[in-house]
Amino acid sequence: AACGGALSAMFLAFFLGSFKGKFDVGFSVNGLLGGLVAITAPCYWVSPFGSIIIGLIAGSIVFGGIYLLEYLRIDDPVGAVPVHGLNGIFGTWAIGLFATGEFGAATPIGADNSAPVTGLFYGGGWDVFIAQFIGNGIITVATFTVAIILMWTINKLPYPFKLRVEPEGETGVGGLDVFEHGAEAYTIH
Repeated sequence: AACGGALSAMFLAFFLGSFKGKFDVGFSVNGLLGGLVAITAPCYWVSPFGSIIIGLIAGSIVFGGIYLLEYLRIDDPVGAVPVHGLNGIFGTWAIGLFATGEFGAATPIGADNSAPVTGLFYGGGWDVFIAQFIGNGIITVATFTVAIILMWTINKLPYPFKLRVEPEGETGVGGLDVFEHGAEAYTIH
């Protein structure tokens, strides 16, 4: 999965990225990380071939996600949202798509009490995918609610603790990347 993610992000950046015809190490490494994140949830239930496909999709998600955030003008200097957020969600959905049904204990008496799971692409139907989708929705709503409450509370604190940077960090050349870190993570123009 890691190699698949690195390869797909690397070649997408090579052929479709801002610097066409040049390999981008940042996209390659983030694709590799995206592949690792995406395979974390389904690793017990998918075949080696399925893990490669999951990695290839994960690298594509990294590439597309970085460009989407740039288009939406959302500052993500290291690509954390596509790598961890989007691929984390995709990884849980991948169980419902790529689980082979061959792995897991035949009855819930195995060492880890896990039952075999079969995904959509292996004849298991939509049940597992729908369960994963609902689970992701519940986790997203709960996380969003807690985050909003925490950010609202922090924003009520005095200056050094607020969730704001100095005005020149928001409006200066190069954005927050250059203001805080002295360099741009991705030069997409």
